[in-house]
Amino acid sequence: MSLPARFPVSPVQIDRVVAAFYARIRQHDVLGPVFFASIPDDRARWQKHEEKISRFWRNAILHERNYSGNPQHMHRMRPMIKPEHFELWLGLFDEVLSQTLPTELAASWSALAHRIGAGLRMGVEASWQPEGMPPILR
Repeated sequence: MSLPARFPVSPVQIDRVVAAFYARIRQHDVLGPVFFASIPDDRARWQKHEEKISRFWRNAILHERNYSGNPQHMHRMRPMIKPEHFELWLGLFDEVLSQTLPTELAASWSALAHRIGAGLRMGVEASWQPEGMPPILR
């Protein structure tokens, strides 16, 4: 038995949002270099990354089970990712959502992205904390 979708978005719409978002990321003055540190400027590598992120979103939204990975671990293990990057990331993602999807659908996806982003940011903040220090609670 599969769970119903969180909101009515199609796999094609997910792919479209992901492609538009990463096209913008590659041009972004701050976020571009952060991503290029992990993904070289090679179309095949970017395509593979975008396909993985599309699977992530299809899993998170549509409950498809074709994504495997640990986003928290991946973000924490990359020292070039800083907590302040998440605000930029989410702002850019919101712009792409609002330009690509109907308003209500964009708002639903944005709310989910902000919840996920908050968790990822807390994980990155924790990785920057000196060992033995209590976590920063927000």
